[in-house]
Amino acid sequence: MTSSTQRVSWRTIIAYGAPAVGAGYMYLLLSLYMMKFATDILLIAPAVMGIIYSMSRIWDAVSDPLVGYLSDRTTTRLGRRRTWILASCVPISAGFYMVFAPPMTLSDSGLVVWTAIAVIGFYSAMTLFFVPHLSLGAELSDDYHERSRMFGARHFAYILGSILSLVSLYFLINEEYAEGGNVRELAGELGILAVVIMFGLVLFAVARLRERPEFQGRANASPIKAFKDVWQNPHARLLLVVTFIEHVGSSAIAALTLYVTHYVVGAPTWAPLIIFAYMLPSSASVPLWLPLSRRFGKIKVWLGGMLLTGVSFGAMFLLPYIETVEMRLTWIISMAVLAGLANGCGGTIGPSVTGDVIDYDEHLTGERKEGAYFAAWNFVQKGALGVMLLLTGFVLEFSGFVPNEEQTMTVKMAMVTLYGLFPLVCYLIGAAMFTRFKLDETAHAEIRSALDAKAAASRQSAAG
Repeated sequence: MTSSTQRVSWRTIIAYGAPAVGAGYMYLLLSLYMMKFATDILLIAPAVMGIIYSMSRIWDAVSDPLVGYLSDRTTTRLGRRRTWILASCVPISAGFYMVFAPPMTLSDSGLVVWTAIAVIGFYSAMTLFFVPHLSLGAELSDDYHERSRMFGARHFAYILGSILSLVSLYFLINEEYAEGGNVRELAGELGILAVVIMFGLVLFAVARLRERPEFQGRANASPIKAFKDVWQNPHARLLLVVTFIEHVGSSAIAALTLYVTHYVVGAPTWAPLIIFAYMLPSSASVPLWLPLSRRFGKIKVWLGGMLLTGVSFGAMFLLPYIETVEMRLTWIISMAVLAGLANGCGGTIGPSVTGDVIDYDEHLTGERKEGAYFAAWNFVQKGALGVMLLLTGFVLEFSGFVPNEEQTMTVKMAMVTLYGLFPLVCYLIGAAMFTRFKLDETAHAEIRSALDAKAAASRQSAAG
């Protein structure tokens, strides 16, 4: 634990980031492959999967705030965050394995029910991990730039796990096109391996990290009041909208890359490499965004990252008009690199800015409710993915999509509209709105100074 004048040790940074590797692997593999696994392997209708994902987002509206509130108010020997991180392992593991290992004996309707329970269960269990883990990152330092180091490490670890999931995706896709391949068996085996690794990384983090005792017992007794405070915080309201915008683009990658690569580009086995071209610069650019944010400010740098992301995705709309497979591959890989570079900015700076907004809330209310804030932040992230998956399911269904067949130009245009134009419009709107965000380094320093003075006076009073 650190004060505003201390740097976070590398030991703490590594321990904090470690479980994000497992979470990134599981979350991205499910986000990338579940829709295609369901439609092309399990033969579940795309619209049905869209309904399942929409049901999951509706439940998130209940589960995310509940976990955030309970996490803020938890008091155990492990602390209010590590307790939840540890407890999340079992339901995450069960949900992830269920998604990719449905029993062969299930009927069509039974398979739909199983898949719905598995998908909703997995995303609910991930909330048990993500909200406390993000909250812990904001607590480990209250320094304006040290937070960016913490969340930069988390983003690096998360993307590392996501890159490892691409290896699994490569094997799954090749198994799908191999003669006599058994995708369901391979998916189940990979599920078991992921579960074992996730358990190990969580145990390592829980054993190594320490929480700040002065934050215990400083949450609102009323969940309604806690989330009312979040919504009434003007910085938080704007940030939540921008966060939703920020994640629409990355959700487009997760929801549609396999379809676009297969049916528009015409090179389905290249999908893992295309996503790798997005993930690698997203992770590798973290050391670039940290000094840029120190020099130009987190807000200006993040704004530039949004604009670059929007333009990169918007360019994907041109894919159907490019003549050869080779040229389409070159184009989509180039745009994926640019989009990934910009994504590294949002992944590093976004949660760091949320930590600053939480300090503003403490200045107003005297409470520390990271859980409530990151629950809202997590909800809008998953909401962006849910919107893309819901739209993908219904657009594919009603544009005339036929699994494993050559698609019409109508279907191809529907795919690249969701993949390119929709994120572009969202990012332009989000960037325009974000120009109104005023909680910069100077404003945060004033808040931090007032909070430190109040804490010093409180300690003096207790000592006297």
